[in-house]
Amino acid sequence: MKTSKILINTSDGKYPILIGNNLSLKLGNLLKKNNILSTKILLVIDTKVPRKIVQKIKNKLKKKIFLIYINSNEKNKSQNTVDKIINILLKNNFNRNDCLISIGGGIIGDLSAFAASIFKRGLFYVNIPTTLLAQVDSSIGGKTGINSKYGKNLIGSFYQPKFVISDISFLKSLPKREILCGYAEIFKHSLISDKVFFSFLDKNIKKILDLKSSYIKKAIYKSCIIKKNIVEKDFKEKNLRKVLNFGHTFGHAYEASLKYSSKLNHGEAVILGISSAAKFSQYNNIININEYKLIFNHIKKINKKLVLKNFFKKNSIKKIIKFMSTDKKNSDNNINLILIKKIGKVNFNYKFNVKKIEKFLLDYFNII
Repeated sequence: MKTSKILINTSDGKYPILIGNNLSLKLGNLLKKNNILSTKILLVIDTKVPRKIVQKIKNKLKKKIFLIYINSNEKNKSQNTVDKIINILLKNNFNRNDCLISIGGGIIGDLSAFAASIFKRGLFYVNIPTTLLAQVDSSIGGKTGINSKYGKNLIGSFYQPKFVISDISFLKSLPKREILCGYAEIFKHSLISDKVFFSFLDKNIKKILDLKSSYIKKAIYKSCIIKKNIVEKDFKEKNLRKVLNFGHTFGHAYEASLKYSSKLNHGEAVILGISSAAKFSQYNNIININEYKLIFNHIKKINKKLVLKNFFKKNSIKKIIKFMSTDKKNSDNNINLILIKKIGKVNFNYKFNVKKIEKFLLDYFNII
């Protein structure tokens, strides 16, 4: 399979994303090609990444290698974990020309990039996202972040990697629900920007979810291009980049209402959120019924069980609304929503009062 390359070019710097099979085994050559001639490398690795693959990567690197394994959960996405990474760098006298490489999902990428950004005001950083979600989402745009007792991702920076390797071979080690988690973002990207891409997904969804090489590669590539185009125009999320939150205001509230339990993972919550945002758009005559049905039917193809009443009862609505009201995108007493006008076109300038959304959710329970 031929490697695809996407160049991300923001006001904060530029870097390539490479998409293909077994690319992580070419890491040594890619470091050289990108002028990273570090004598020392720290690998920050998700404990879920198969050890055999890590050993193969390590064997290909003719450098002094240090490793730290991190269990990727929200609790470990903390200053305490960042300190552990920084201490290894300090103890082993890393300098700014040395390199930190993350191998894992979005949590490991966010942690590692943040540590790289603050160590001696920045050392070389390379991202190898191993989950589908990280490959199409968090690896693009340079956001880093950790959690605190006051909330998620409230401490962070913008810091660009030297390059990103999206190695499709890692995806074979993921459970189906984890693949679905990433597919939620791919699906969202098609809805906010590209109806032709949506049609490709709708026609080939089974092959994509089954990780058929050419289909999953095209889905990742097209999805990354959409996010690249948005991020390059609005790097610091002041305006256009907000469209990437389509479905997330509902979705985050669903996750929070269930206390981030395994009953509903992030991707499933986003798909539920997309379904709700699309229905709310149709409820308010923003999208026509035929376009809405295309979205609704695609969600049924993803997973027929992804309907609100399989996860919540009507008495959950007030709790859901409460979480929606505290969303960081709100700037007044109303709830800000990104809604869809047609497949490929969304708008983020919608504000609704709590009562209107509460009434919608009550009606929504009766029609699904």
